[in-house]
Amino acid sequence: MDTSTKQDSEVPKTVDPVIAEGKFFAAIGYLSILCFVPLFLKRDNKFAQFHGRQALIIFLLEVAAALLTVVPVVGEVVFRLAWLAFGIFSLAGIVKVLINEYWEMPVIYQIARKVTL
Repeated sequence: MDTSTKQDSEVPKTVDPVIAEGKFFAAIGYLSILCFVPLFLKRDNKFAQFHGRQALIIFLLEVAAALLTVVPVVGEVVFRLAWLAFGIFSLAGIVKVLINEYWEMPVIYQIARKVTL
């Protein structure tokens, strides 16, 4: 029996201190209007800012989709589809935060990287 592989798998991996410090704030940022929490409370944390910017774009797109509900029938359908899509993106973002990853969301990241606060 090879004990070196068993011991290596039991050793916990160290987490980057920047990620550890910003993890909570980055995760709650994906919860709608709470996107402002990491943007303003963790200005010096790269991880929280990265995810906070993406969460801000998702939130703004949610607001835009909600405004479309004034259009009869079509607006409601678009809103429901957008709500589902942005919910999935937010959930995926939270999962990526919890596994300590920087994830560039398709389309969202290209917009978010241009945001300066």
